[in-house]
Amino acid sequence: MKLEVKNLEKKFKNFTAVKNINFQIDNGHTLGVLGPNGCGKTTTIGMLLGLIKPSNGKILIDDENFENLNREKILSQFNFASPYVELPKKLTVKENLEIYGRLYGVKDLARRIQEVSDDLNLSIFLNKKTGELSSGQKNRVSLAKSLINNPKILFLDEPTASLDPDIGDFVRNYIEDYKSKNKVSILLASHNMKEVERLCDQVIMMKEGEIVDRGTCQSLIDKHGRENLEQVFLKLVRERLYQFKHALI
Repeated sequence: MKLEVKNLEKKFKNFTAVKNINFQIDNGHTLGVLGPNGCGKTTTIGMLLGLIKPSNGKILIDDENFENLNREKILSQFNFASPYVELPKKLTVKENLEIYGRLYGVKDLARRIQEVSDDLNLSIFLNKKTGELSSGQKNRVSLAKSLINNPKILFLDEPTASLDPDIGDFVRNYIEDYKSKNKVSILLASHNMKEVERLCDQVIMMKEGEIVDRGTCQSLIDKHGRENLEQVFLKLVRERLYQFKHALI
């Protein structure tokens, strides 16, 4: 499934959170969205999930305008994972997966829960209350929830935050394998530059609601004469901050 954004913009009264952005995620590809806190990443994801209405612009799914599609049908093929959006704490892991599986109309739900539990090593705490889990365990449950409906488009916000290096590497391997086997299109928002270099086919860098650069990780590294993506990120962010300060003088 291909996702394309054209001239997307979101205004909140006198503040423009997202300013006329354009990008595309081809079927089976991963797009990294990078930027400092407050750059518009979360607002963009909210618009793509249908939670926030854009002020201007279009969201296209396989070249069809999102606004003209059957919203229930198309959103059933999306899912989202973030460590900053907690699942109900008093429910067990299994109960959470059952609820979200029913909301998405997953057929043979018991089998699907067993699959994602086995894949992400959740079985040992499947019957434990979600609120009693460690941060790393909650992250894996959130990822399992995001995969319960075998989505065609997956939004991942900091999927390995709070994970130790071993489990973080396990999750990255799993995401790579899952994308390869299922041809899912992924939007990945992350502050972990090594993770982005490993997982993303293309990258856009945002600052103050705008896309300030884009390309493959290596093309951006080469373009800016840096050794890695983290150095590119810091260069772009600090350049924009310098320009902003001098514009006020």
